[in-house]
Amino acid sequence: MITREEALQFGLAFPDTYQDAPFRDPNWQLVRVKGSKKAFLWTYEKDGCIHLNVKVNAESREFWRHAYAAVIPGYHQNKEHWNTVILDGSIPTEDVKRMIAESYDLVTDSKSKRIYEAVKRIPKGKVATYGQVAAMAGDIKMARAVGNALHRNPNPSEIPCFRVVNAKGELSGEFAFGGENAQAKLLMEEGVEVVNGRVDLRKYGI
Repeated sequence: MITREEALQFGLAFPDTYQDAPFRDPNWQLVRVKGSKKAFLWTYEKDGCIHLNVKVNAESREFWRHAYAAVIPGYHQNKEHWNTVILDGSIPTEDVKRMIAESYDLVTDSKSKRIYEAVKRIPKGKVATYGQVAAMAGDIKMARAVGNALHRNPNPSEIPCFRVVNAKGELSGEFAFGGENAQAKLLMEEGVEVVNGRVDLRKYGI
């Protein structure tokens, strides 16, 4: 990816996004999220190359800056929360897309939304592992994010987080679902056998 058009097209492919040029300067083209109007992708030409500004968290900020010389602290933005990606041809397209996607996730919290939608697809009487939920949500590498999202479950009656277990079939902590043995009780009500705090994944796994 080396052109502004490619970057904008990819950014606009995400749900509920639109293009904006807020500075009366055609060199600055942004992609924002509808509703919040938050920008997650800034594009502009500088020093003969297209530059992108993308939002980052602390972990991804340092990872990308160390991975590529063409990723630098955010130009004209908070350098703790933004990186600048210089499209000089040195960064593989997939990694540029990944940085844009991460920026969109941070602005919209869509990662959690994808996780919750994945959990909703676990059938009654079945369980899924954190890794399986991550894969269903589109990124096998975010199993840890699955755990964090489940602990912030905004609607337990609609999002059956109790159907998620670890890779060994073991249940979460005793009080993760509102009381001692609550997860086990909820699973057993759906016909899932729980023995010594563990579910047989061969029998009940999706």
